[in-house]
Amino acid sequence: MAERDVKNKRLGRGLAALIGDSAPEAAAPPEKIIRDSRRVPIEHLEPNPRNPRKTFTEKDLADLSESLKAKGIVQPILVRPAAGKANRFEIIAGERRWRAAQRAGLHEAPIIIRDVTDQEALELAIIENVQRADLNPIEEAMGYEQLTAEFSYSQGELAKVIGKSRSHVANTMRLLKLPNSVKDYLHEGLLTAGHARALITIEDPRVLADLIVEKGLSVRETEKIAQDPDALAKLMGQKTPTEKAPKDADTKALEKRLTDTLGLKVTVGHKPGKESGDLKIKYTSLEQLDEICKKLGVETR
Repeated sequence: MAERDVKNKRLGRGLAALIGDSAPEAAAPPEKIIRDSRRVPIEHLEPNPRNPRKTFTEKDLADLSESLKAKGIVQPILVRPAAGKANRFEIIAGERRWRAAQRAGLHEAPIIIRDVTDQEALELAIIENVQRADLNPIEEAMGYEQLTAEFSYSQGELAKVIGKSRSHVANTMRLLKLPNSVKDYLHEGLLTAGHARALITIEDPRVLADLIVEKGLSVRETEKIAQDPDALAKLMGQKTPTEKAPKDADTKALEKRLTDTLGLKVTVGHKPGKESGDLKIKYTSLEQLDEICKKLGVETR
């Protein structure tokens, strides 16, 4: 664990510390780091199939492409040597820049080369994307799951690596339990992580997810509805469990006689077709409560 702890501290500092000259030499064995930066042809780079980010929207790429046409690639792409391929590099962080650069017609890209393991490459990819908020919540959750499944991280260890709280990691990973239709909304950006966390707590998240998209509900509104099943039913135009069937005439007459006799509001909760129910007497002062007790023969003092 000592070696992992040292590496976690290094990773926890963020991507800037890793790719800059200030990264501590003691953070990893010197032979594991290739301190090299250069410009290479765009076609010498290839995407990492394990990149947690799977979604690249057309608008996002188009906007970045226009920026690259004007300014070029300002931040180098972090890469590692591609296994078994001379002068080829696998992208660790910066695939979106690489894709946009191709659209912009750029022929070269600045790169920083690191000799890292599969585990470190995945960690770096997740860190960079999380820090930039480039991952949708499901991609982030899948990246966390991949690290825990392949490299036996606990949620606490993963939180240190990513630079997030343990609760953030745990809540994000819980999103993977949502139905596929809800995950699709998250992939498309129609739901936020805040919406999704509220949906986890209800029996059928799909119903509320559809309403969020249809009505544009905020996270706060979603949280309130998730905590109140009646609110969801009302929103859907359904009869709620609190809506009682009209009382029959005999029950109403009995309530009136009891109210007149006691001088207090009395309600009878008798269910048609059943022998059970409840009787409620409403009082508004302690004196009225004492009077009820006297009529029932109950001593209050």
